[in-house]
Amino acid sequence: MLLRNTICLVVLACAGCHSGGQPPESLAAAAFPGREMSCCPVPGSTADMVFVAGGTFMMGTDEPESYDHERPAHPVEVDGFWMDCTEVTNRQFKAFADATGYKTVAERKPDWEELKQQLPPGTPEPAPELMQPGSMVFFMPAGEVPMEQIGHWWRWVPGACWKSPEGPGSGLEGRWDHPVVHIAWEDAQAYASWAGKRLPTEAEWEFAARGGLAGKRYAWGNDFTDNGRYMANTWQGKFPGINLRSDGHNGTAPVRSFAANNFGLYDMIGNVWEWTGDWYDAAAYRKSGVAHLVKNPRGPEQCYHPGNNYARERVTKGGSFLCADNYCINYRPSARRGTAYDSGASHIGFRCVKDRTDSTRVVASRKVTDQP
Repeated sequence: MLLRNTICLVVLACAGCHSGGQPPESLAAAAFPGREMSCCPVPGSTADMVFVAGGTFMMGTDEPESYDHERPAHPVEVDGFWMDCTEVTNRQFKAFADATGYKTVAERKPDWEELKQQLPPGTPEPAPELMQPGSMVFFMPAGEVPMEQIGHWWRWVPGACWKSPEGPGSGLEGRWDHPVVHIAWEDAQAYASWAGKRLPTEAEWEFAARGGLAGKRYAWGNDFTDNGRYMANTWQGKFPGINLRSDGHNGTAPVRSFAANNFGLYDMIGNVWEWTGDWYDAAAYRKSGVAHLVKNPRGPEQCYHPGNNYARERVTKGGSFLCADNYCINYRPSARRGTAYDSGASHIGFRCVKDRTDSTRVVASRKVTDQP
């Protein structure tokens, strides 16, 4: 998986403004004059969130067309929680950054002392020119490339970050309603804490993504399209060189571009990968077994990634605009992957949840059972 962006690819030779006291809503209003600000975060509020009533469901899958770490399906129960209707947007993240002066991991110089903890002993320190703020950016190759080498479509770009998604010279004009990207796990955690929220557990995320549909391959049913209508922002064509853009998008899409699921949640599938709070364990489902119900699982105590004893990865869910049927079939609720906790990229974002504390503020809920 991508360790501290592409620096580790190079190291291993392989192929992974403080605004001074204004409230955030005032900052956002100044930044976006004439725009409706209800979608900007007010810390502690459940505005633009949906309440997901608790229930029991089968987490994971037994489908043969899936990845080993998704199997087997096993019974899980979660309590009710609030969840953001959409992925956190550039507009929302700017309000946070303006209010706090926060700098994301991609905006900071990499710390070699921290980075080398994820690498085999004796790994040499990268050249100084590589140890610069930046992030991983997807670039479509011009033609056929070997699929074993992700360096053909992923590049380390100095200066790439949430507000310059493709690197210096790029910006967010026309993309304020797109999901924020180049977000590392600690960045998502910092935003969530400021907003009075938290990151979802993997179980909460998957429960919400399924929208009450039991045993379905996708978040909307068993067919990838609904009578020819695309239901998520994914890759159509042969990845990574041919994108037919049949869903109308090239790269990220504005949130709410596709229909919400049964719980009123948008873009749970596709658009960008979403961080959860759980450590990644490739064998977690086999360890948990299928005979007994697990209530409110919080994930393993440490990361386990076969073949990489130095991995420090958190679970990301939902797939992204780069998921294609010839390469990455992760546009499904059960799909999961481990992502280095200190790495962002141009296809990684997040959304938040909030514990239920005031039952009088439930604006939308639906009791979920495992009935089809």
